[in-house]
Amino acid sequence: MKRLIRAARPTDMADIMKVMDAAKQIMRQSGNMHQWGDGYPSEAIITSDMEKSGAFVIVDDGAITGYFAFLPSPEPTYANIYEGEWLDDTLPYHVVHRIASYPQAHGIFSSLMDFCFRRDGNIRIDTHRDNTIMQHNIAKHGFTYCGIIYLASAGAPVPVGRLPQQERLAYQKILRMTEEQ
Repeated sequence: MKRLIRAARPTDMADIMKVMDAAKQIMRQSGNMHQWGDGYPSEAIITSDMEKSGAFVIVDDGAITGYFAFLPSPEPTYANIYEGEWLDDTLPYHVVHRIASYPQAHGIFSSLMDFCFRRDGNIRIDTHRDNTIMQHNIAKHGFTYCGIIYLASAGAPVPVGRLPQQERLAYQKILRMTEEQ
């Protein structure tokens, strides 16, 4: 199999949305019933990722099998972290969002992490508490759990003492540069 990662294009939208639908099915089958509901992620969000030059597709043997967003800091929802702290809160970083793939596409997370860490050694990521598959992948790839962040989201339930937002588990990994690098 020949795998490559490239910038997503507007002409990829139909394929990207099929990947998103498949990812939602994986979530539901694994017990994650609440993440990515109500039309999220929408074509408008993917288009916004593209406009920020942060939308990427994973292509296996010529077919799109995955999608992710890789966006530079600052991430506004990461400004406040609760019940913990970032490993470093002074350096620029990139954020990985909206990871999606088909169930038969294996090694997607490893491939996209290799891609991302070749571009930045300081990466943050978050996930829903019910997304045990993503939590497993994040831990497997050496990320450190840092605390809880809240995503602003219209219509979301209001946690006690908080603004209307959605809780996410937040992680960070910083590659240390060695003299050989």
